[in-house]
Amino acid sequence: MLHRTSVAARVSVHPSRAGPARTFCLSIAFALSIDATAEAQEAKAPGAQLIAAVPSRADSAKATPDSTASTTKAAAELPKWFNELAVNAFVSTAYEYNGNRPTAGANSFRVFDFNDNSFNLDVAELVVQIAASKPNDAGFRVDFAAGNSIPQITKTQDQNAAQFDLQQAFASYIVPLGSGLRFDVGKYVTHMGYELIEGYDGYNDNYSRSILFGYAIPFTHTGVKASYAFSSKVAGMVEVVNGWDLLRDNNRSKSVGAQLTLTPVAPLTLFLNWIGGPELANDNHTKRNVFDVVAIVKPTSTLTLGVNGDYGTEDGTSAVNPGSDATWKGIAGYATFAFTNKFSVGLRGETFHDDDGVRLGTGARATLSEFTFTPAYKFTDHVLIRGEARYDTSNLPIFTKRATLADKQTTVAANVIFVY
Repeated sequence: MLHRTSVAARVSVHPSRAGPARTFCLSIAFALSIDATAEAQEAKAPGAQLIAAVPSRADSAKATPDSTASTTKAAAELPKWFNELAVNAFVSTAYEYNGNRPTAGANSFRVFDFNDNSFNLDVAELVVQIAASKPNDAGFRVDFAAGNSIPQITKTQDQNAAQFDLQQAFASYIVPLGSGLRFDVGKYVTHMGYELIEGYDGYNDNYSRSILFGYAIPFTHTGVKASYAFSSKVAGMVEVVNGWDLLRDNNRSKSVGAQLTLTPVAPLTLFLNWIGGPELANDNHTKRNVFDVVAIVKPTSTLTLGVNGDYGTEDGTSAVNPGSDATWKGIAGYATFAFTNKFSVGLRGETFHDDDGVRLGTGARATLSEFTFTPAYKFTDHVLIRGEARYDTSNLPIFTKRATLADKQTTVAANVIFVY
């Protein structure tokens, strides 16, 4: 759930055509077959291990001692840090269909789910890390991501590789000061927003991302941040970074960010976020500021509610009133109902106002709204399938409809996730 410039310029389009209903069914059948195969393999595993464990008569006298000695020697040669190394994986693949049938095969104003009528490998991610969790711990994390949608967008503006991204690559150290002052140095996902880029350690309750996720806030930062837990109810973070989605700064001024996390009562968590600084290339004075608020409440074990609000400004960059400051703002609401430990439904509704035509790139005062319905079924701890129906509207005809423009857009999708 926690962890964005006009995205259209960074999207490559893969047009094709087919019907959604048949493909949705195929996606469900595909996930079911995977689950059944996994269970069958698990059932066969013990037998396979027993066969492998039986040595031939000729070697039975010496196989066990030699094997034990070899294993002991190999274990003794491994460095101690090797036992702390963790490797995890995440794969997301999907099919989406747009009722507007855009001629270019691209959904309008979408972040990661921009390909219409196409099967997509959204992302295949491998995470290698040694986690730092207590004072005096040192660690690192590297997220290797490949695919034909998510890496194309999360890659930094100054990175050329189209279908590969080092989504995160940072080192950590926890200074033995009080509860532990944590430092992270490198590239990491932003602290802003309700939704995640997604990975093995967290995925959203909807397949598509919110408009706020795509157009109000950044994706990643490169720099240094310091985090500290003052108590079980209050924690804080400050950072100095190159800016929005940059490995190398595009000007000579840095951006500063901060987060205050509050847990006043057990069911409620608040995140107060901010980032500010010059973000335009070769411009050290035109400042951009975004204030972001996230509230999450879990009133029952089966219901989770959330709200995300954003307000942003940038000096003198309005496309509607040249010379005036550009402003944008929006709010999104979330509700997730877990009917069983396997089946859940996620709902999202939001409105985004681009008052000066800068964030959406329309050059006009535009308002986008959307409502999303996402049922999900968790076959195992490793396999999840979900469907999605989403309806977008605008005060302007800005959604591509065949070869023209419309003020509405409807999409349906089927998404399969594998987590290891």
